[in-house]
Amino acid sequence: MIKCVILDDELLAISYLKLLCEQIDNVEVVKAFNDPKVFLNEIDNLDCNLCILDIEMPGMTGLQIAEIISGSKKIIFTTAYKEYAAEAFDLNVVDYVRKPIKKERLVQAFVKAKELVENAPKKTFIEWNTNIGKTVIFTEQISYIKTSEIDSRDKDIMLIDGTTIVLKNLNFKNLLEMLPAKDFAQVNKKEIIARSSVKVFSTTEIITTIPTEDHTFLKLQIGDAYKNSLMELFGK
Repeated sequence: MIKCVILDDELLAISYLKLLCEQIDNVEVVKAFNDPKVFLNEIDNLDCNLCILDIEMPGMTGLQIAEIISGSKKIIFTTAYKEYAAEAFDLNVVDYVRKPIKKERLVQAFVKAKELVENAPKKTFIEWNTNIGKTVIFTEQISYIKTSEIDSRDKDIMLIDGTTIVLKNLNFKNLLEMLPAKDFAQVNKKEIIARSSVKVFSTTEIITTIPTEDHTFLKLQIGDAYKNSLMELFGK
């Protein structure tokens, strides 16, 4: 699935582009912006893998924005001006689509994007806003994740050294997409476990390597909806 964000200073252009995207299989428009500054403030907190950027915009060009985000997002440029093509491809973007945009041409760009997204190496870290600010957390350091008891929109991550970090406003679906699928699994509606933290498991319960205050080890109840995925994780 290509999850894209649109940035164009013209509202009509945004509406037209969204309409085209809705007609293409396996493409979802997560959000659209008409202000580059607002886009930059929010992009790191959005679950997307592709940005469609207009080049000519007041205040900040799409080329300038691409220089900032190209390390974390794939980019398709849209513009009515052909003179930007060489500079655009110097930024190693997916494609450069001339306006007025035709559906067939946009489909070609998405095919390129899909191939790049699927072949991209999986990150060994997650990056998100936390209780200590924007934070990079290496996934091999994570032992256990649960829904925060203070605010269910937040998630408590326990590291292997016992440290706890709070991920702000992130649901399990999006969080699991960030984590290596072979190393993590959801146990029930409120908990995710790292494979490396599992000591013993049955069809109903997991005993972890995580110590508790009463000198035993943390036990997790397996929800019925998650049994199959857990069995697959352990090759059963």
